[in-house]
Amino acid sequence: MTDAKREHWDEVYRTKAADSVSWYQQTPGPSLHVLDELQLPASASLIDVGGGASSLVDRLVERGWSDLTVLDIAAPALDVAKARLGDEAVRITWLVADVTAWKPDRRYDVWHDRAVFHFLTDPGRRLAYRHALETGTEPGSIMIIATFAPDGPERCSGLPVQRYDAAALATEFSSAFALEREWREEHTTPGGGRQSFQWCVFRRR
Repeated sequence: MTDAKREHWDEVYRTKAADSVSWYQQTPGPSLHVLDELQLPASASLIDVGGGASSLVDRLVERGWSDLTVLDIAAPALDVAKARLGDEAVRITWLVADVTAWKPDRRYDVWHDRAVFHFLTDPGRRLAYRHALETGTEPGSIMIIATFAPDGPERCSGLPVQRYDAAALATEFSSAFALEREWREEHTTPGGGRQSFQWCVFRRR
């Protein structure tokens, strides 16, 4: 399964410009806004799960964050981000991995996931994700997660997705995380389409 998923996402980033995919954000506004609200220090460790070519890491480097990790199943996506960052790329830890098969070797203060979890339509893969999440965090750690909302798309990049509201996400992570806040976002795609996202902030118990 992992190899097939990797081939799918490698092909996406080999054949499409990073700023043309539906999930592209010129500025990762919701993520930056909630990090500001949480008043986390720039010394906090953060992993961006499925970060790929996202500019979140660029913005955090500009803000002085110094312990940043980006994990993605698609090496070509990470290559886009590395090229964009230039000399600053050496300050980031880059991991090519399927999060459902990944075994974290450290714990993070912040686990950020914008739109990986909703691709996990199989219960076994969601369980594997939660195992990686719980291994890679500790009591007090923050999880920031976004998925398609119940009225969001049923598919993305040709793949089926699982849509969630805040209550459903709280149920998924109830064994170790408490929901602290939630909100919806209407994301505008590069093609002008609208996608409803559900955002949640959890704290590890």
